[in-house]
Amino acid sequence: MAERIAIRDAFGEALRELGAANKRVVALDADVGGSTKSVLFGKEFPERYFNVGISELNMVNMAAGLALEGFVPYVNTFAVFLASRALDPVQSLIAYDQLNVRLCGTYCGLSDSYDGASHQAITDIAAMRAIPHMTVLCASDAVQTRALVHQMADWEGPAYLRLSRAPAPVVYHSGTAFEIGKGVMLREGGDLAILATGTVLHQALAAAELLANQGVQAAVADLYSVEPIDRELVIACAKKTGRILTVEEHSARGGLGSAVAEVLAESWPVPVSILGAEDFAESGDLDALLEKYGYKAESIALRAQALLRKGR
Repeated sequence: MAERIAIRDAFGEALRELGAANKRVVALDADVGGSTKSVLFGKEFPERYFNVGISELNMVNMAAGLALEGFVPYVNTFAVFLASRALDPVQSLIAYDQLNVRLCGTYCGLSDSYDGASHQAITDIAAMRAIPHMTVLCASDAVQTRALVHQMADWEGPAYLRLSRAPAPVVYHSGTAFEIGKGVMLREGGDLAILATGTVLHQALAAAELLANQGVQAAVADLYSVEPIDRELVIACAKKTGRILTVEEHSARGGLGSAVAEVLAESWPVPVSILGAEDFAESGDLDALLEKYGYKAESIALRAQALLRKGR
């Protein structure tokens, strides 16, 4: 059984590490620092930590000003609010002027499960990747979270980092290197390719094991960089397998599946099945919600088998 570490805890610890290494880094939070874990940075560096209260729009405005003065702001709040209430200055200030602001949206997907649809972020990737100049990253485990937090500090231009609330199995070895704009091929296979992003990655890997027991060899790749996306990897998977299944804890419209389909429509058209949210969810236990809405390994394997039948 793989070790499980909460993504938000890994984020808070990585932000604190970064604050010690880079004096230009500042953090802003909208009165949810205990939830986003940015409070770990605040306790260590109170002079560089700004709790603006429940005012997401003003928080992004402040971050723009700090970036113009040479700081590297890490903006923290729930993903659903960062990609809705704060979207005006994200687009008109941060993206338009290509400022070095890091937007960190926690409690993404269904991970804020008991607070229901009002707090579950299922449209944030779509909103962010539609904005010019915006980099969109989606962390799958604690190791990757830590690496991306540090890597974003030196990235040119605005970036959005999508972070889950829940504990997630550790997929990667400590010290694994990641590159913005690239993906990681985790499993080879010739029958179809499962392209996943975020904490559902481990479910995609488990689904590939189930499929192998059924005589189906499924490739699995982690597309943690949704924008820019690893076009070469996507096309290579399509050429090798002829069928693509995307998996994301996000709407089936506008997220990873749409990004993959756009690449393939231009370069190498093959059948694509997009596994994502078709509607708002509900309040409840996260594991129960993931099972109900088709994000468990068994459901992913069934979707893969349906894609194989359709492709014949």
